Amino acid sequence: MTLPAFQLRRNAFGRLVFESADGQTYDGVVPVRAFPISDADHGLSLVSSEGRELLWIDRLADLPAPARDLIEEELAAREFMPVIQRLVSVSTYATPSVWDVETDRGSTSFTLRGEEDIRRLHGQTLLIADSHGIFYLIRDALSLDRHSRKLLDRFL
Repeated sequence: MTLPAFQLRRNAFGRLVFESADGQTYDGVVPVRAFPISDADHGLSLVSSEGRELLWIDRLADLPAPARDLIEEELAAREFMPVIQRLVSVSTYATPSVWDVETDRGSTSFTLRGEEDIRRLHGQTLLIADSHGIFYLIRDALSLDRHSRKLLDRFL
């Protein structure tokens, strides 16, 4: 599928500006992934500041490099989801509990309010919400080290 002609740039305030083939300009455009965890590179929308879809993109790789780079920069700034690589310790096996973890973005601690804040997405992929609404991802619980799996099993 060929995309309609468009231009994408940043304005003086760093916000994305979308210009359609017919010359319509939209300021404050936001890229939104359809499947941010299971298939992040497929299915993406450019949405106006009013929430109207301006452009559907099947594959991010199909875009010209300048537009793709702008969208990837914007997504990186908006999507903060550290990937847990190791559970170091938990304060208690009852909730709320404080978890000390190592992520792809460094070591951190967060408070798990309740076991319902751990969601199984598919297979062994887990999404964990902390008390501040930050989401942490475990891509494959079985690939964690033995100590981490033992701690995690207490909450599943």
